[in-house]
Amino acid sequence: MDLELISFKICPFVQRSVITLNHKNVPYRITYIDLADPPDWFHQISPFGKVPLLKVDDREVIFESAVINEFIDEITPPSLQPEDPLKKALNRAWIEFGSECLMTQFQLLMAKDEESFSRKREDLRRNLARIEEQLHDGPYFNGTELSLVDAAYAPLFMRLRMLMEKGVVDEALCAPKCSQWSDALLALLAVKESVVKEFAALFFKHVKKLDGLAAQQLSG
Repeated sequence: MDLELISFKICPFVQRSVITLNHKNVPYRITYIDLADPPDWFHQISPFGKVPLLKVDDREVIFESAVINEFIDEITPPSLQPEDPLKKALNRAWIEFGSECLMTQFQLLMAKDEESFSRKREDLRRNLARIEEQLHDGPYFNGTELSLVDAAYAPLFMRLRMLMEKGVVDEALCAPKCSQWSDALLALLAVKESVVKEFAALFFKHVKKLDGLAAQQLSG
């Protein structure tokens, strides 16, 4: 089966799928586009004008990262999802919550003043506190076995770590179990190799382009 992932170099949702492909050692090709100036063929195959897209055998196109990840998982056993239907449904729900966390993080970077920045920082802290309640012995979301939930949250934690290192957000934003979970995910080769080599430079360039309070802190 020929798999081609259509990507934007700093998109966290694309990164979710790259992590899954990497972890499962699935052969794939990746094509990068500029979302600010996408090629005509992209508009023809992307229903919402978003990435990721997964082209399968150059015939069908799958969109939405959670759906792409489930497809990858289903065609490459063993599964990264729980066998129990209830636990699987709960995992899916927390993956969706992870998408909300990524959007909150993006809104934080867009915040133009201290009041809105503080409000979004508190929203993100509150979201992470909710996740903290779901974590137990670890090192991963479901315990000792990696799952699609882990692939969904690793991009969030990678960006948070970078923002913490630059002093944009405080390390206290993550509670202890979330911090341990983050450490475990960011240590994985599948996660380390899920971004391009110039990712840090591209990410911070993007933050500065947003021209929010976070960009001012980077420049300070």
